[in-house]
Amino acid sequence: MRITLPALLTLGALATPAFADMTSGTILAYDRLANVIVLTDKTHWTLHADALVPADLKAGDKITIDFVSDGDNGSLPVKKLERQ
Repeated sequence: MRITLPALLTLGALATPAFADMTSGTILAYDRLANVIVLTDKTHWTLHADALVPADLKAGDKITIDFVSDGDNGSLPVKKLERQ
């Protein structure tokens, strides 16, 4: 079976990829039980259950968050964050 170039381009355009991104900020609040971080710019970040988080992470710490954008759905839970 032979697939034409326009068919491949159409198929590629219909796929909705997820894009990796990064942000930095200062922690305003961190809820360990709910796995949620709020930065001083008022953005809320949900942490993945398997995310590696420093045990002594606290408000006032400067962090960098690696996340995956999910288009109109916002972002997927954060799997990686680093203290600056």
